Amino acid sequence: MDIGRNSIYFEDYVLSIQYFNQVIKIKPYLAEPYFYRAIAKLSLDDYQGALEDANLCIERNPFIVNAYQVRGIARQNLDDYKGAIEDYNSGLKYDPENKTFLLNKAIAYAQLKDYDNALESFSQTEKIHPSYYNLYMSRSALYMEKGDTLAALKDMDKAISIDKYYSYAYAQRGMIKASLKNYNEALEDMDKAIKMDPDYTSYYINRGLVKYYLNDLRGTMSDYDRVINLDKNNLIAYYNRGLLRAQVGDRNRAIEDFSNVIRLEPENSFAYYNRAILNDEIGDYKNAIKDYTKVLEQYPNFVPALYARSESKRHLNDLKNAEADFMAAYELEKKLRAEKEAKKNNPDLAKNDDTDDSNETEAEKVRKESDKNIQKFKKILIADNDNSKQKYSSSIRGRIQDKNVDADLQSSFILSFYEKEDKVKDSNYFEKSVSDFNKGAFLLRNLIPTNDEPALTSDQIDEHFASIDSYSKKIELNPNAPISYFGRSMDFMLVQDFQSAIDDLNRVLLIRDDFVLGYFNRAAIRMKQIETSIIKGEDNSSEENNNMKLNLIASLPSKGSIDNIKKNNSVKENLNTINFKKLEFEMVLRDYDKVVQMDPNFIYAYFNRANVYCMQKDYAAAILDLNKAIDINPEFAEALFNRGLVYIYQGKTELGINDLSKAGELGVVEAYNLLKRLKD
Repeated sequence: MDIGRNSIYFEDYVLSIQYFNQVIKIKPYLAEPYFYRAIAKLSLDDYQGALEDANLCIERNPFIVNAYQVRGIARQNLDDYKGAIEDYNSGLKYDPENKTFLLNKAIAYAQLKDYDNALESFSQTEKIHPSYYNLYMSRSALYMEKGDTLAALKDMDKAISIDKYYSYAYAQRGMIKASLKNYNEALEDMDKAIKMDPDYTSYYINRGLVKYYLNDLRGTMSDYDRVINLDKNNLIAYYNRGLLRAQVGDRNRAIEDFSNVIRLEPENSFAYYNRAILNDEIGDYKNAIKDYTKVLEQYPNFVPALYARSESKRHLNDLKNAEADFMAAYELEKKLRAEKEAKKNNPDLAKNDDTDDSNETEAEKVRKESDKNIQKFKKILIADNDNSKQKYSSSIRGRIQDKNVDADLQSSFILSFYEKEDKVKDSNYFEKSVSDFNKGAFLLRNLIPTNDEPALTSDQIDEHFASIDSYSKKIELNPNAPISYFGRSMDFMLVQDFQSAIDDLNRVLLIRDDFVLGYFNRAAIRMKQIETSIIKGEDNSSEENNNMKLNLIASLPSKGSIDNIKKNNSVKENLNTINFKKLEFEMVLRDYDKVVQMDPNFIYAYFNRANVYCMQKDYAAAILDLNKAIDINPEFAEALFNRGLVYIYQGKTELGINDLSKAGELGVVEAYNLLKRLKD
């Protein structure tokens, strides 16, 4: 159970499910393993599986309050909004002020289009939690759906007043202002959103739309260029840039853009028609005819395409077929004109006519993706954005990657076999002790010092369990072989069995008390245990930590989370909330002391020890260790980043800015966000 919960915290969801399966196999009457397995499945978007496990948990113990939250979230994602509301009501019986229950209940009512109950639930949430940021974001989306733009804007203003560093709020407020035709103010908000999140493609798409309304075609095209640089498969950017290029006479490159749209969506008649017109204009009549034909396969009554194909055939001296197309278009046009006259005299028919857009307003210069009216082929394309699951800001999707998380101290390093690929930052720093060990080929894989471990795949998990069995057999034959214990400790660590890993390292160091890598990894694994004890609420110092963090979005307070980096005192208060066991810290520090005593240039020991000192609020000691690490490697990006934060904790802002700037230059991209906050 403990190892499975560890795995959830470190986002190894597949591995955690395997551990809970083992518990369920032996003790199927327990409720908790079904509860935690449901969380893991929810995090993997297996909503049906999460629902079934939550049911099994509640059957066994109806008093696990968060099980109703898990089941409600699963039902909400499966569009069973009434069932979700029932679960949130059940949870509120036991925990009537739980803000996640209250907010998700309001959202579920909104998704049911029951706006009265939704607004009542939002109001109830606001009375209890007046500073709950997500409440105002979600209610703003509801007001927009109802058409109450001013109320939506008011809620978005409130959200920004609570947290002015969340880019999504500015982006949403910008689009609300654009709907009110306040384009200049909308542009200001979109600029702020992009400053905070410069790699978020939808912000550029929306800012491009705002610039389009302001007739800034060059600026609009520049934003679409940026989107395509970030995402080579962005259909909307290619389509809209193609329209703009055609508008300014850049025909060949417009054809390239529409060809990319067709590559991404081979049946996109709008792209075929635009490309056909451009091929016509440059004299490529054969390809124009092919594209017109493709359009007419889907829209056989589209008269302009018939006339245009007739002209292209005439240019190629295919007079017979050109005449046939012309006459077909002429007869069809007469028929459609007669139908249109009939609709004028019949209001019911006219009401359902979606082919006439002659009276559209400035705000209707766009076409939604779901709008298949071919008459709108020249309109700027926008996303539908009508998925109710995406309209509201909530904890429906319980994954950290879906949230705007705060920047923390860079994590401590550990010896592993795996590391996430980072295309920006070079994290393969040289460490002689590790290099010497790898040269000896004692293990089947090379050790990698990393602070960014990936979640294991199912095959990798099976491989390490098999390796544990293999090392166990070797140990039976030779119980005094330190490498066998060390190799098995690596496998135990990778499958999140931290205590077994530490036990094996204890044996290693009894046999070889000069094994520096053993001391280093024992300290690093003990720190992992301390971190997981926080998320499991074992220190009982924080009510919030006592609840299993269902949405898995909270940064560890021990890492120095900074909601507002300028409010230095709040950072220190956050660190003060954690009451760690002094003995555990002492054991970790003793191991790191031993490492640097045996190898004074072991750079990661200084870095990790500095993180421990930060948790103990001993910033002076942390600075000394970070200085030593940076002396060994002046381009140690993570150490520069952390030293920058520690300087800021101490109020030495200028020194902090210098370090953050250098860290950003070396690839720690979070540094740039913090620098913007400090500037504000």
